[in-house]
Amino acid sequence: MTAPTTPVIEIRDLHKSFGDLQVLKGVDLVAPRGHVVSLIGSSGSGKSTLLRCANLLENSQQGDIQFEGEAIKWRGTGKHRHPADKAQVTRIRTNLSMVFQQFNLWSHMTILQNVMEAPLTVLRQNHDQVAERARDLLAKVGIADKADAYPAQLSGGQQQRAAIARALCMNPKALLFDEPTSALDPELEQEVVKVIKDLASEGRTMIIVTHDMRLAGDVSDHVVFLHQGKIEEQGPPATVLAKPKSERLQQFLNATIAA
Repeated sequence: MTAPTTPVIEIRDLHKSFGDLQVLKGVDLVAPRGHVVSLIGSSGSGKSTLLRCANLLENSQQGDIQFEGEAIKWRGTGKHRHPADKAQVTRIRTNLSMVFQQFNLWSHMTILQNVMEAPLTVLRQNHDQVAERARDLLAKVGIADKADAYPAQLSGGQQQRAAIARALCMNPKALLFDEPTSALDPELEQEVVKVIKDLASEGRTMIIVTHDMRLAGDVSDHVVFLHQGKIEEQGPPATVLAKPKSERLQQFLNATIAA
């Protein structure tokens, strides 16, 4: 049984390159149970790559990744390194639900079908039970009336809320958000921000890549500022966002406010 103090996700000395381009240069990250960790930084700093490595959507070349104390098993080294146990990867991914910037809903399925699909096909759960849970989750994110609509009939904010319901329907141990509001205009953005804040208040474990400093400040227990593939500064939001120590973080926050 996993000890309550064991982090849901723990990453140590992670390195990731795309060809000759080093994107992550020895990054450590810990997501304790019930905590929200926000990753901030300029474009190209490695935020989304770190998130995708945590979910094993990208293979890293060096470093350790643990899920609830269980280390990922690797085969090979360097650019040839990849997970050694496919069953382990599948099991871990089913417990780490990811919400993408561009929603990634299936256009040929209704919203209800989108939310139900993974529990039915991946987890082989009972159809009626999944349907009931899916409808409850659509109500939770405020789009119960859109269950029978198709993605193209929804606004961007509604589609992203449907994507969050879909992620929640897997009953994940952690939610991973990759710029969940950056594709939305300000009004629709606030619909999604409210849902994320509600999830944070429930004590869900989350890692959020975000450009929204207000969101990071409101929901995070810990903020990590990445710069050129390394952690430049990290700590509680009241310190990192309000009292930055590094000149680079000060520049980033000033530019964010100016924008």
